[in-house]
Amino acid sequence: MTATTTRSRYRIGGMDCAGCAAKIDTAVRRIPGVEEAAVSVTAGTLNLRHSGDTDLAALERRVAGLGYSITPIPAAGEQGRGHDQGRAHACGHDQAQADGQGHRHDHADGHGHHHDHADGHGHDHASGHDHGARPGGAAKNGHDHAAGGLSGLHGHDHGPTTGPWWRSGKGLLTIASGVALVAAYLAGQVLPGAGEWFFLAAMLVGLVPIARRAATAALAGTPFSIEMLMTIAAIGAAIIGAGEEGAAVVFLFLVGELLEGVAAGRARASIQALTGLVPAVALLERDGRLEEVPVATLPVGATILVRPGDRIGADGVVLEGESAVNEAPVTGESVPRRKVPGDGVFAGTVNGDAVLRLRVSAAAADNTIARVVRLVEEAQESKAPTERLIDRFSRWYTPAVVAVAVLVAVLPPLLWDGDWNGWVYKGLAILLIGCPCALVISTPAAIAAALSAGARRGLLVKGGAVLERLGSVTAAAFDKTGTLTPGRPVVTEIRGYGRDEDAVLRLAAALENGSSHPLAVAILAQAAARGVAVPAAVGSRALAGQGVAGTAEGEALFLGSARAAAARVPLDQAQEAEVAALHAAGATVSVLLAGHAVAGLIALRDEPRPDAAAGIAALQAAGITPVMLTGDNPRTAAALGGLLGLEVRAELLPEDKQRLVREMQARGQVVAVIGDGINDAPALAAADVGIAMGGGTDVALETADAAVLHGRVGDVAGLVRLSRAAMANIRQNIALSLGLKLVFLVTTVLGVTGLWPAILADTGATVLVTANAMRLLAWRGEPRGA
Repeated sequence: MTATTTRSRYRIGGMDCAGCAAKIDTAVRRIPGVEEAAVSVTAGTLNLRHSGDTDLAALERRVAGLGYSITPIPAAGEQGRGHDQGRAHACGHDQAQADGQGHRHDHADGHGHHHDHADGHGHDHASGHDHGARPGGAAKNGHDHAAGGLSGLHGHDHGPTTGPWWRSGKGLLTIASGVALVAAYLAGQVLPGAGEWFFLAAMLVGLVPIARRAATAALAGTPFSIEMLMTIAAIGAAIIGAGEEGAAVVFLFLVGELLEGVAAGRARASIQALTGLVPAVALLERDGRLEEVPVATLPVGATILVRPGDRIGADGVVLEGESAVNEAPVTGESVPRRKVPGDGVFAGTVNGDAVLRLRVSAAAADNTIARVVRLVEEAQESKAPTERLIDRFSRWYTPAVVAVAVLVAVLPPLLWDGDWNGWVYKGLAILLIGCPCALVISTPAAIAAALSAGARRGLLVKGGAVLERLGSVTAAAFDKTGTLTPGRPVVTEIRGYGRDEDAVLRLAAALENGSSHPLAVAILAQAAARGVAVPAAVGSRALAGQGVAGTAEGEALFLGSARAAAARVPLDQAQEAEVAALHAAGATVSVLLAGHAVAGLIALRDEPRPDAAAGIAALQAAGITPVMLTGDNPRTAAALGGLLGLEVRAELLPEDKQRLVREMQARGQVVAVIGDGINDAPALAAADVGIAMGGGTDVALETADAAVLHGRVGDVAGLVRLSRAAMANIRQNIALSLGLKLVFLVTTVLGVTGLWPAILADTGATVLVTANAMRLLAWRGEPRGA
């Protein structure tokens, strides 16, 4: 290794199967200075780690010489990413409030509230834990891109796979071969004596480009390519007088390759189509005027205007306006979400019924859609264990079949006076069966389709290894705040003493008006929801460690914890019982005093997400045991656990969560940890699969093995279903590819089938396997029978 190690990323055009990736991988690894190469067929990318003095121009020429287009991907597309696939991303964040670990709200908004939690403990919320990166080298997503090409794989004429197929180089070659075959047949009818020569000429139309690519691949380090096998078989057919069949086989080979390229293009387009959701232009506010500018030029912090019905051009935060936004294109959520000032929005989503002013929060190269596409492409470069096993198998499979073909062609004539032409013909047919393309593509095609289908529904999985492991999960450990709950308390009950609920809410909101504390926000939101007019408070002042006091509607008011209120005005026995009951139900209780009397109680609680109970039930139905690991107090945690029907472990520090995950694994469980991606870093690192629950933030996308974009608990079960669907598809593909090979191998030796069925066993099986994998693109995420 020379002085500096760097990374380069390229877009490769014309790849359509694992053989393409194998030949590029083998070729570029021979360039001096290249240390690692990761090629993704479905993403159409080449990711390199190399020394600083590597001759990249020579590398590009070598790839182009194999028949592929190669274009550098600008570094801006990799903003903020080291792409060190051997390690998980670091998560070095200080987290001041770790899952409600404190039991007292110590208001930082200047109002000095002191609202006790359920158990009345006086612990501070701030935990101050520094949750650093995953332990060094925890290769949860580690790639295994072994050197050396896969034996006997496709390589084709690598014209564009976008646009109409008949305009691509591959399409034009296939058409020319078909026309030449038909012309040879017609010419043979006119001049029967020269028919063999006409078919030989027709065969050469398709064979010459194939043979040229075979030679190039052999020189680049891949001698057992399908082009080489095809060339040997076609020449052998001509030698033994089967030129007509040789020409037909070449044409069928090209047809199969064309169909394969079209299918691969579909898989690639399914995720790349997301980039088309972002509009080309946006309305930028500049110097008091609106100006239409390309979205790619929008800087972070710019203000844009989005009209009703328009697609949003950038990730941003609502400054003005209130509108329903359809997020289905990005998150898969079918119900539009109401957006108000302060809410975040995604690029590519559709504004509904009102004008929105937004502040741009991410550049075009790093918006949610760009990050999703980038993450999925990188994930497609990661090989699953099944894929690595098949790669190793394929390295000896093709040479073994070639050896069998030689023995079949030579031994019977030598040992038993068999017919040379007949046995050579059989050997040539077996030679065509020897390509393991369908077998090798069976796993990556299914994984790529599953990754794309998941990403389009807000489920991100970082690679085939993670996707495969998800299906074997037996236990799911959930964080509480921000995971099972939204992390925002809401008013659950109001009790009035001598006045109605709206009156209690009105006076409490008057004191809280202007505060940004979550409890204050919840009280104000409840007042707005009920249409309660909030009067102005006079002389509001924070009382450190107690609450807030002021005057409204001519009454002296105080709002604070039950403990602080009782120190001013004693609560009677019934009121104390009500406070205790609300605490036992996991609520935070604020007591309102008016003058020298208790005016009412307001109970607030971080309620479960709307789909939490259904999501937990779906996991249990899938045979997965859910458990809650939280830093919150036992009463609050137990109340939520009772609602959702899952086991609870409370008052845990981050290291406690990690220890419990290790204990579950020691009992033989495969553990998924679901958290917010910040304060659960140790547990996420220890888990077999870490799943971040988030709304498209950098942390949610970067820290864990998988991410649920729209924060639905039910999507955790969706990830498991996606994994199991992908693994079932892979098993079907392997059975299909090996089964067809075995059937045609036997029938060829017995003389039942010949060259035509042999080539169909190769390219036909590859097309069938790819088409079967593409069925996963239609995956909708619903459980069977739903």
